[in-house]
Amino acid sequence: MQGDILQRLAAIPGVTSAAFVTNVPMDPGMSAICPVEGKDYGENFRKLLPIPRMIKLISPGLFQTTGTPLVAGRDLNWVEIYEQRNVTLVSESLAREEWGSAAAAIGKRMHVGIIGPWQEVVGVAADVHDEGADKKSSAIVYWPAREQQFMTGPTVPRSVAFVLRSGRTSTESFIRDIRQAVSAVNSDLPLSQVRPLREVYDQSMARTSITLVMLGIAGAMALLLGIVGIYGVLAYAVVQRQREVGIRLALGAEPRTVKRMFVYRGMMLSGVGIALGAAAAAGLTRSMAALLFGVTPVDGATFAAAAGVLVIAALAASYIPARRAAAVDPVETLRGE
Repeated sequence: MQGDILQRLAAIPGVTSAAFVTNVPMDPGMSAICPVEGKDYGENFRKLLPIPRMIKLISPGLFQTTGTPLVAGRDLNWVEIYEQRNVTLVSESLAREEWGSAAAAIGKRMHVGIIGPWQEVVGVAADVHDEGADKKSSAIVYWPAREQQFMTGPTVPRSVAFVLRSGRTSTESFIRDIRQAVSAVNSDLPLSQVRPLREVYDQSMARTSITLVMLGIAGAMALLLGIVGIYGVLAYAVVQRQREVGIRLALGAEPRTVKRMFVYRGMMLSGVGIALGAAAAAGLTRSMAALLFGVTPVDGATFAAAAGVLVIAALAASYIPARRAAAVDPVETLRGE
């Protein structure tokens, strides 16, 4: 029945590719131990096995539809499913863990559970953050969507999620066409959780996004207070040293020299603050590792970018009082004295 539904969904106008899988990212799935051919697990078979791997039963075309690239080998095809050939695909992280590289995994054999035939690895798919974009990518075994020997007996997919690629996503007419396609095969089948993958991604990032927004607001307020502080200190220094500045200008000092003097002072203060802040941040970011993904707690590029923003802000805050100091009229200053 899944094949019939898939054919009708693929025929919907605007659909460029379609496939199905037992569970999409963020949905619970099944897992099992996956012995690899050639590894000696010893007499105590169960204790020496690696941790269970996530198992997904898929149709051909899933990776093309979801945009997941194949880093080695090839995809499944319908002939292999109809003829029940013993082939499988694995994720890149699993291939590296078991065989050292994605290319080395091609042609190797493994089986899922304790019984069942050996399955030849014919392809390696790029890693997917199946438990959320902020979590480590899962080690996944992709089985052909047919009856498989799982643990102590045969297993068939009882429910699947259909994945469609189309430019009509989330439109009312598209959802109506999907309902009609499913109903044409079995009118008793309801649609459940019709949603774009972007919504799945946003759901996985909801908690982290709120935290990052709050941290961003706090950081922006801290930056604003820092700019105001630098400006206030230098503006006060200009007022306190107005007589000195007037004398310097009266004796022939260039206005740009006066500007440079105050900007230099502001940048010195800012440089000390940036250095101390970077040192403190290097220690504090380790406690925020759970909110970081794709970067290390002490990421050089991130620290350099943050320091650059602070330098530009400090330069702007220093320049305004320095410009005011250079505009002091030496005659009026000395006359006032």
